[in-house]
Amino acid sequence: MRQLFSTTMAETTLLPGSEGFQKPQIDWAAALAQHGRWLRTVVLARLGERQAIDEVMQEIALAVVKQQALLNDPSKVGAWLYRVAVRQVLLFRRRKGRQQKLVAGYGSANCRNGTAPDPLDWLLLEERKAIVREALTRLPCRDVQILLLKYTEDWSYRELAIHLGVSEAAVEARLHRARQRLRDAMICPKC
Repeated sequence: MRQLFSTTMAETTLLPGSEGFQKPQIDWAAALAQHGRWLRTVVLARLGERQAIDEVMQEIALAVVKQQALLNDPSKVGAWLYRVAVRQVLLFRRRKGRQQKLVAGYGSANCRNGTAPDPLDWLLLEERKAIVREALTRLPCRDVQILLLKYTEDWSYRELAIHLGVSEAAVEARLHRARQRLRDAMICPKC
């Protein structure tokens, strides 16, 4: 079997506190160059897309630099690089899956009945949300609490009455007043 790395006294270092123990230094640039071709084949076989090979190979090189202290035996560089490559492919696929899921979720949330979302509708919706948030900051805490419980938690009058310890009629009256104050705060933002 061919020796992958030759270690000489110039390439070894003594570890602090280890009398006589020498840890061989591995030239990682040379190791990646030597094993790069078959690692690219492994990455291609596991990913199935050529355009992603370079990105994954960069991630492999970065992982090697970060984890190089984990390898003590230079004869096992190939197997170690293989494990690093497989892990980086899995992490890449996971990252791509998350991105695709986000894009698909964004597309399905923003497309109604197969039509593309209208940027003006989105802008108006965001502006309305900002106005409501700003108006809520000017309301009394009690009004904000009951409005949020009703409209974000979707609680019924009965649930509100039980949790707040008041009658349903009192909840209805409080909600009516809170909605009116919110409308006023939205109409006259400086008031």
